[in-house]
Amino acid sequence: MTILPASFAETRDGPLEIIRFAALEPGPKLLVLGAVHGDETCGPKAIDRAIADIRAGRVDLVRGEVTFLPIANRKAYRQRTRAGDRNLNRDLRDKPVPLDHEDRVGNRLCALLRAHDALLDIHSFRGEGEPFVFCGPQNNTDALEPFRHAAAEGDFAARLGVAVVMHGWLDVYRRLIDCRARLGLPPLLPTEGHGTTEYMRFAGGYGVTLECGRHADPASVEIGYAAIRRALAHLALIDAPKPDVSARLVIRVCDIVICEAQGDRLEGVWKTGDPVAAGAVLARRADGTQVRAPSDGYVVFPDAAAQPGQSICYFGVASERRLAVAP
Repeated sequence: MTILPASFAETRDGPLEIIRFAALEPGPKLLVLGAVHGDETCGPKAIDRAIADIRAGRVDLVRGEVTFLPIANRKAYRQRTRAGDRNLNRDLRDKPVPLDHEDRVGNRLCALLRAHDALLDIHSFRGEGEPFVFCGPQNNTDALEPFRHAAAEGDFAARLGVAVVMHGWLDVYRRLIDCRARLGLPPLLPTEGHGTTEYMRFAGGYGVTLECGRHADPASVEIGYAAIRRALAHLALIDAPKPDVSARLVIRVCDIVICEAQGDRLEGVWKTGDPVAAGAVLARRADGTQVRAPSDGYVVFPDAAAQPGQSICYFGVASERRLAVAP
């Protein structure tokens, strides 16, 4: 009898519960995900409400399909931790030889993403800050993230009920990978920044990440639930007016402050979305050197507990990109 290594063993942290509703008329196929990170519970709660609405007839799906995966990472969700064995929303791709729990989940998730046209991935974050949507790049044929549905994705992002939309994730994440290499830290794969939305774009569709606010804030559930209803209406899966444009600010995330050594730290108290003036001190190195904002902009994902090789914060500027498609 062949005994497989532990990394190949069958997991007991399943199965994935996937709920799908198919209307009798053709239309787009929407996928809604929750708990890609196990400590982000607003997604499962918002999705459960939407499922109950459809089952009870309070929401009538008249065309297309909607698939709900309330808990994408059940192991992490049971542990109430961000990850099971590792971060599911990093290095997401098909892996013929899965080496951990997230690889096994990822293989199922990639197949699910390929079968849909649009993705709404519901998240929350640890600190305080403004809810926002992360969308992808403009149409391009570059090697990093080729894309051809920027107009449709931007319009989708602009109508989900939150005021802030951000873009530029993979460009700035590549800076993190390069910086870690410069510091001699364990290297990250070129695909490390790829998660659900990046795979969705690779597969030919489009998708956005909705960050609903602080993990434990009850309002985050309401934001997620409202976004699901808006997504169904926007894609005309239900007979409802097209949602209004809620986006008021578009931020291009363009830089990152890395913790290069023990003792590097965030300077001051910042929240995601906080405006910052050029020259403001964002962080302080262990030797006392100040890291200042290169221009007027915005602080994104500040982390007062960052360790060497991790981001102290991201930095963004006001984008000139227009998202909403004129009626």
